[in-house]
Amino acid sequence: MTDAPHMLVSQEDAILICTLNRPEKLNALSRQTLEIFESALHRFRDTPELKVLLIRATGRYFSAGADLREGGGGTLPENGSALREMHRLGLNGMHRIYDEMEHVEKPIVAAHQAMCMGGGLEMSLSCDFRLAAKSAGYAFPEGKMGTIPASNGISRLTRIVGTHWARYLVMANLPASADKALTMGLVHEVYPDETFEEDVMNFCRHLAKQHGEQMGTAKITIEMARDLGPDMARHVERMADASLMLSPRFRAVQQEHINTIGAPKKG
Repeated sequence: MTDAPHMLVSQEDAILICTLNRPEKLNALSRQTLEIFESALHRFRDTPELKVLLIRATGRYFSAGADLREGGGGTLPENGSALREMHRLGLNGMHRIYDEMEHVEKPIVAAHQAMCMGGGLEMSLSCDFRLAAKSAGYAFPEGKMGTIPASNGISRLTRIVGTHWARYLVMANLPASADKALTMGLVHEVYPDETFEEDVMNFCRHLAKQHGEQMGTAKITIEMARDLGPDMARHVERMADASLMLSPRFRAVQQEHINTIGAPKKG
């Protein structure tokens, strides 16, 4: 029995790194894990110097899912309404935390070095970017218990991969390799196992160099555009871009560009 914290929090320059640290329990998401992570998430949100949040793991699983000994809060309720409220308010605060991840106007990256299942995959679905090692894999084991993943495993999954692949993962209850996950659109990149950690950090360093206001505005605009028709979506993107173009940064970069290429010739 180890007394090591269930999640380690460290910092590299502008990158805050949260490492799942229960390898002997396949990094099941415990109450302690989520408490540490929520605190780190608030630190990330509230600290201007922090530009990127990276979630990674140690061991042979990224995460096997929620710690079922803790997440259910003891005996299950006997009626549907109470069970629905358990999902919304219980489960060690998963819904609250995942909602906050989606609302923070900074990029959050999940790096899967190995199998990612259940609640671990649902946490990852709330991230902006998902990166996979070649040996990673993905699955929702809830179907084997006669249930569905109900903390992003349907709602967020379908937004990301569409109904076609959501049926594959949830209805058919089939796992996906890293390469298949890339085909689905579930992950953004698949890196070789041998260079995975450095490839992930290079990706995060790249994000940290991007303009924070642009990324935050883009994150909100993309989410809104996904739920709107094309006319309304174009209105939203025009409004968002106008606010960015009014910033001193844009004016300075625009002037620098003009100075570089030269003013347009008259006549």
